[in-house]
Amino acid sequence: MGITQLLSFLALMISIIFHEVAHGYIALKFGDNTAKNNGRLTLNPIKHIDIVGSILLPLMMIFSGSGFIIGWAKPVPVGSHNFKNPLKDMMWVSIAGPLTNISLAILASILLKIIVFIPVSIGNGAYFLVYYLAVFLVLVIRINIILALFNIFPIPPLDGSRVLLYLLPNNLKIKLVKLEPYGFLIIFGLAYLGVFSVVIKIIATPVIQLLL
Repeated sequence: MGITQLLSFLALMISIIFHEVAHGYIALKFGDNTAKNNGRLTLNPIKHIDIVGSILLPLMMIFSGSGFIIGWAKPVPVGSHNFKNPLKDMMWVSIAGPLTNISLAILASILLKIIVFIPVSIGNGAYFLVYYLAVFLVLVIRINIILALFNIFPIPPLDGSRVLLYLLPNNLKIKLVKLEPYGFLIIFGLAYLGVFSVVIKIIATPVIQLLL
């Protein structure tokens, strides 16, 4: 694994861990301590790693030379029955993940613009350090914007479905809930048909270019 591939993997791990911790932290703010009691309000990757979503899939995408890398951590457990307003509070818990990814992308963009002003006369060792830091920040921007966009799709169990569940009238809420057992099949079907790639190209690419 080359340095760039290693940095891609590291950027993805950081992004998905912050995403899940954000869910658990906001759930705690709304009165649910399930994530806290399960030791998930930590940045320790061991607590969050999913063998398939955090390791196997990302590494397969990296070694295949794919320009697109995505993955997931173990979902943070949330007990919505502990919320005063379960549907509304769950909406905010769900939004916290994508908002955190967008925040990480913006932070990386700011840092990237700062290091541009580092003098080019620095020594070779420091030059390579700054160069790979810039590469890492670019990867953080790309991965976090793609993760945020992917997660706001209104397909169960993605975060966007929890937002839609709150907004829909009751008769449509029931239909959306019934879709959940088939959510991953729908997601893989859309991925196979290239729907996500098209959306990422249309929406994510301009946002990434703006941040860069």
